[in-house]
Amino acid sequence: MSLLLCRPEPVKHPYYIEILGIHIYSSQELCYVIYNHPLLVMEDFVDESLLTFIRDELDMAYLADKLQVLLGGGRDKDDLLFLILSECDYYTEQQQNKFRQTVAGLRKLHPAQYAKARADDLFGKKQYGKAALRYERLLEYPKDKVVDDGFLAGIYHNLGAAYAQMFQFDRAFKALDKAYNMNKGIDTLKQIYFLTVLEPDLPVGERYHALFTRELAGAWDQEMETARQNALVNEDVVRLWELFKKDPVKRAEGASKLIKQWKQEYRVMI
Repeated sequence: MSLLLCRPEPVKHPYYIEILGIHIYSSQELCYVIYNHPLLVMEDFVDESLLTFIRDELDMAYLADKLQVLLGGGRDKDDLLFLILSECDYYTEQQQNKFRQTVAGLRKLHPAQYAKARADDLFGKKQYGKAALRYERLLEYPKDKVVDDGFLAGIYHNLGAAYAQMFQFDRAFKALDKAYNMNKGIDTLKQIYFLTVLEPDLPVGERYHALFTRELAGAWDQEMETARQNALVNEDVVRLWELFKKDPVKRAEGASKLIKQWKQEYRVMI
């Protein structure tokens, strides 16, 4: 992810947002993150470390002081975000009102729906470990008009997808199996089939093998082949291929840097 720096500010120590994997260097970039990632910033985003960055690096002590007062007074967390957008003067009043409406809409959600939206947001940002933890907690919600079998089936499905992304295929199957038992969804069945291709020794049993008809398996195999072909032009794969064209010393140096980057990205995911 990259941000456009519109108004340079004398930042010596940028603020690192781990979940996005970026450093921000300006008040505009801070506003951009808030505006475009509401689910990320609606809980505990504004803390003492951010206030220090605003005060010392952005040289906006007046804003940091206002935020400090709101934090100490137990004001609504959303007011902190609104204040930053207002004081930094990056988004128009119309855009700020749109952001307020977005936040208000999210706050009106059933607690389980809101929690799922936050978990889904983490999944979308490839924070699979964090997402899985939130999905697990969602399974503890008592049933009501919202938290019904259909809702829980969706949670199990997403939980299985998160575990699959972390190569924890046994746990992925257990979650997807529960999802399928609750809703008999064809997409869940497809995900289970993909797991059997990736890990043939999974104990899925004859029940599922009987459901994997020749027609369905053929279509899903084609889908996997398309995904495999797309992976061949993945930026990281291309970078690795280019390394092999270099001399041994440069190749070793480049491979080391690339592997270090991948390890760092994976640590963030879990």
